Amino acid sequence: MTDTAPRRRLRCAVYTRKSSEEGLDMEFNSLDAQRESCEAYIASQRAEGWACMRERYDDGGYSGGSLERPGLKALLEDVEAGLVDVIVVYKIDRLSRSLMDFAKLVEAFDRNNVTFVSVTQAFNTTTSMGRLTLNILLSFAQFEREVTGERIRDKFAASRAKGMWMGGFVPMGYDVVDRKLVINEAEAATVRHIFQRFVELGSATLLTRELVASGTLNKRGKPIDKGFLYKLFRNRLYLGEAVHKGTSYPGEHQAIITPELWDQVHAILQESPRQRAANTRTQTPALLKGLIFTDRGIAMTPTVTKKGSRHYRYYTSMDAIRNRAGEGTDSFVRLNAGMVEGAVVQHIRSLLRTPEIAARAMEAARRNDPDIEEHDIVAALSGFDGLWESLFPAEQARIARLLIERVTVSSEGLAVDLRTEGLGSIIREMVTPKQEMAA
Repeated sequence: MTDTAPRRRLRCAVYTRKSSEEGLDMEFNSLDAQRESCEAYIASQRAEGWACMRERYDDGGYSGGSLERPGLKALLEDVEAGLVDVIVVYKIDRLSRSLMDFAKLVEAFDRNNVTFVSVTQAFNTTTSMGRLTLNILLSFAQFEREVTGERIRDKFAASRAKGMWMGGFVPMGYDVVDRKLVINEAEAATVRHIFQRFVELGSATLLTRELVASGTLNKRGKPIDKGFLYKLFRNRLYLGEAVHKGTSYPGEHQAIITPELWDQVHAILQESPRQRAANTRTQTPALLKGLIFTDRGIAMTPTVTKKGSRHYRYYTSMDAIRNRAGEGTDSFVRLNAGMVEGAVVQHIRSLLRTPEIAARAMEAARRNDPDIEEHDIVAALSGFDGLWESLFPAEQARIARLLIERVTVSSEGLAVDLRTEGLGSIIREMVTPKQEMAA
């Protein structure tokens, strides 16, 4: 029985290339000769359903060492569009002289079910032998890629071992000049300050608040956060070292941080974050120290208790501390410090919004500075919330002593007496910088 089913029509694209432009102006040039051979081969495969496409994909005067060729790009666009079934070339090197590029082309052909043929080298991926040859070539291409990668890694490691800067994001404190790190003196001073203040404070949280309040920015011009600080503290570049895969080598650049300061910082970092937070809480100035009393006039003093690894702050009546008991003793002897301080601050914020306190503040401010403007005083009072949040604890304690005359605790709640002169001082502090900036 004869197979009468029609064969599938295979659309064949001929690609030609010549490296130099010499002879391209001749009536019959090298590109024409390549095309003629390819068309003859396609004609010999007419029984297999092969048909030559009319479109021409020619690159005259283009090297085979690059894929940046207009004719090849047009061919690849038609391949991706599903307009080509077979690509025919005179020799494989007409398509590409680079195994790496050749592998990329084959990947594009396979993705679109396109085969290719070299008419003078018996290379035809439509046959099993052609596919075997292709796999061998691709294996060599993979080998070339891996060897190249190993050479790059070895060179990178050797350069690092010599302490050379191998690129990447430039750390704060340095600039790159002629592919080498050189110290940026202004940024280096900031880096040293950050290391030294961390040793003094022992807390990344407090240091972050302080740096944000002072307007300190990182190398990208953004506010500094705790993540940035921890990366900074662990970067051995600041010791003048270059690090490769965990191993440090003497660098070509100058150090910014001394080994002694580095060791001090890392001695603090070795403590657990919970322990550092507990230390910070115990070192934080008590906001109401010397200002808070019971309604019987008994002073309440800051105290700290420890439970496991956690510390708890309180304000405790002096009667309770001295073990005084008897008739008339306060029904409460100890209050949670955080809750009391939060309530007092909120009470101050509310008072500053009242007309009576605003009038007293205005009078106090003008007593020492008659030229101060009313709108500046109003703006200062309304900006108190923002000012308070930007301060670190020691500065908040100073402001509290300026503002608060006395805090009285009773069974009915809190009573806060403000210092009029303190209000005037705070307003002058807030207004004067703005006047100086405007001058």
